[in-house]
Amino acid sequence: MKLILLNKPYNVMCQFSDHPSRQTLANYINIPGVYPAGRLDADSEGLVLLTDDGQLQHSISHPDHKQAKTYLVQVEGTPTVAQLKLLSHPINLGDFTTKACIVKHINTPEWLWLRDPPIRQRAEIPTSWLCIILSEGKNRQVRRMTAAAGLPTLRLIRSAIGNFSLETHPLLPGEWMEVQM
Repeated sequence: MKLILLNKPYNVMCQFSDHPSRQTLANYINIPGVYPAGRLDADSEGLVLLTDDGQLQHSISHPDHKQAKTYLVQVEGTPTVAQLKLLSHPINLGDFTTKACIVKHINTPEWLWLRDPPIRQRAEIPTSWLCIILSEGKNRQVRRMTAAAGLPTLRLIRSAIGNFSLETHPLLPGEWMEVQM
């Protein structure tokens, strides 16, 4: 059984099959038979776990297993106490209601790499960093949550899944390592 940690770069599709205009995981990993346990949108970066074990893949990615996922989110604006409270409670996003989660306003992580291309900058609007820890992970959930709170997401990085973290397993975008379970 293989378990691979990959720091998925920005603008890379979280799939191995060809894409007409973007790079895919196949541009970074050439190991037959491994598949991502969960996905990240092309415009999100960070930790993706890959495995050749279907049961392990299911236990990592399925919401019933409540595997904590940590996201570092650069947002437009400075969050208020009310916005942080809103984000931590269930939010009705129309097609689903989120579960309660942990949300903290944090300093820019010192170990974080620069994004290529950089995010847009507006001189008159500050940016802030949030740490959001979810036990679920629906399509574009974090972006939709921050938008509902009036804090549009500028950069989204999944930094940890369960016990595996880019802080404790430092990888630059496109780098990967095999780990033991």
